[in-house]
Amino acid sequence: MDLGLSGRRALVCAASRGLGKACALALAAEGCEVLIIARRPDILAHAADDIHQQTGAKVEAVAADVTTPEGRARVLAAMPDPDILVTNAGGPPPGDFHDWDRDTWIKALDANMLAPIELIKATIDSMMVRRWGRIVNITSGAVKAPIDVLGLSNGARSGLTGFVAGLARASIRHGVTINNLLPGPFDTDRLAQVLAAQAAKDGVAVEEAARRRAGANPAGRFGDPAEFGAFCAFLCSDQAGYMTGQNILLDGGAYPGVF
Repeated sequence: MDLGLSGRRALVCAASRGLGKACALALAAEGCEVLIIARRPDILAHAADDIHQQTGAKVEAVAADVTTPEGRARVLAAMPDPDILVTNAGGPPPGDFHDWDRDTWIKALDANMLAPIELIKATIDSMMVRRWGRIVNITSGAVKAPIDVLGLSNGARSGLTGFVAGLARASIRHGVTINNLLPGPFDTDRLAQVLAAQAAKDGVAVEEAARRRAGANPAGRFGDPAEFGAFCAFLCSDQAGYMTGQNILLDGGAYPGVF
C-alpha cells in the first residue's frame, strides 16, 4: 500500500532509539524527510546515520531537550512547519507516590504533557493552512490500564490525552488529524527500567520479572518496535485521514476490557 507520504516532512521526538526511532525509520522508509530529536548527540547521530543507510531518506538530527523552551526553539528552527509531528518523551521514573514532591510532578508534566502541547501549538496552524497534517502522540498503555509504580506517567499522559480529545475534533475539518499511540510492553530500554522496578518490588531477579510479564501477555512475548513504527506510519498516511482523537492500544492483547 502506498501511504502517500513521499516528500512529507516529519519531526520525530525522542527518536535516537526505541519506539521513537522505530517511528522515524518507518516514516523514512515511506519517503518522508525526517528530523529526529533526542538529548544525547552521540546516540542521535548514530541513529540518523542508521536510518539513512537503511532507507536512503534525508535525515537530519538536532540534539535538544524538548521539555525546555530553548530546546523546542532549536527544533522548530530546524523544521518550523512539519507535515507530521510525532511527540514522544521518556517516561518519568517509577516509584511510590509518597516520595514525589511538587517539583517531581512538575518535571513529569513538563515532559509528558506540556512539551507535547507546546509542540502542537507551534506546528498545527501551518498544517491547517496547508490542509494536511498528522500529529501522533506516543503515550502509554498505562493511560487505559494504570500501572501502580508508574503514577507519574499515568497522571501526566492522561492529562495530554484529555487535552488532545478536544483539539482533535476541531482540527480534522482542516485536514489535520491527532491521534495517540499507547504502547504496551515493547522490547525497549524503557521496559527494562520498568521491569527492574517491578523486580525490586517483588523481590525477584529482573529475568524472572521479564519472564512473568511476557508470559502474562496473551501474545506470550513483548512487542517489536518495528511493529509500532509501522502503525505510526499508517496513522500518518493519506488513508488514515478519517481517524482522529483516537487512543490506539498496541499491547498484544494485554488490556482486558472491551472498550
